[in-house]
Amino acid sequence: MPKRIIGRTDKVDFPELGLQDIDVKVDTGAYTSSIHCHNIVEEKDNLICTFFDKKHPLYNGQVMTFSDYDIAAVRSSNGEIQYRYEVQSKITVYGKTYKISLTLTSREDMRFPVLLGRKFLTNKFIVDTSLTDVSYNLKKNESKNFIS
Repeated sequence: MPKRIIGRTDKVDFPELGLQDIDVKVDTGAYTSSIHCHNIVEEKDNLICTFFDKKHPLYNGQVMTFSDYDIAAVRSSNGEIQYRYEVQSKITVYGKTYKISLTLTSREDMRFPVLLGRKFLTNKFIVDTSLTDVSYNLKKNESKNFIS
């Protein structure tokens, strides 16, 4: 299967999480992908968190419950190890839905609520840092053509 070109940023959908056209930053320096959330709590063998951030209006305050989750050790660029909850979900890019592992973290100080790392990108995409919103623009153009 040929690899698609993705830019340094894009907008994608997370169908299982009910999130659409979410801004993502592509980071080939990061191994894991992460998603912004608040109030992460373990309760009765479930992981509960809230996807809400007033800086990111498409985050709608939805409370999510995960029964299948893990804890992952994530090494930052300065070498520090941080332990984060990791969940499995789905992501739609270029109209194709893939499985994705996401670590849950607060990214409220970051411009992009989602970071896509190498673990997801490998064998699927070639990154061209001179481009932005490639798959999202294709999606918009296809919907315009469909309506016309």
